[in-house]
Amino acid sequence: MGMSSNSGGKSRMTISEINVTPLVDVMLVLLIMFMVTAPMMQQGIDVDLPKTASSGVEPSEDPFVLIISADQKISAGKQRIEMSELKTKLGAIFATRKDKQLYIQADRKVDYGFVAEAMAEIRAAGIFNIGLVTIPKGN
Repeated sequence: MGMSSNSGGKSRMTISEINVTPLVDVMLVLLIMFMVTAPMMQQGIDVDLPKTASSGVEPSEDPFVLIISADQKISAGKQRIEMSELKTKLGAIFATRKDKQLYIQADRKVDYGFVAEAMAEIRAAGIFNIGLVTIPKGN
């Protein structure tokens, strides 16, 4: 039986650790990129909401918000809806929803009659729980 010994030579030991420095560098660069680009990703319709003294109401599930811009254009999210299509589209959307609650986010410059007409179309679609989105007076 032969036995070997390492006499005279340097013994080599393999290092089995992962070098995480490049991974940390890449993650920091990605974090900075997301922090810089995240505010740019938020898009929406600019609406000047009226200010009221009433307190807010907490919605029970993901709220459905109908936006009426200053130029009397109605949209739900990024989808534009004409007044003539409002009843049928909302009826189709709310046919599968458990919570039949809708919030109207109307610009303060929109004519009251236009908002009332939109509310009548919403009620005709079978949605009777309608809320108006406003800003508290202190803000």
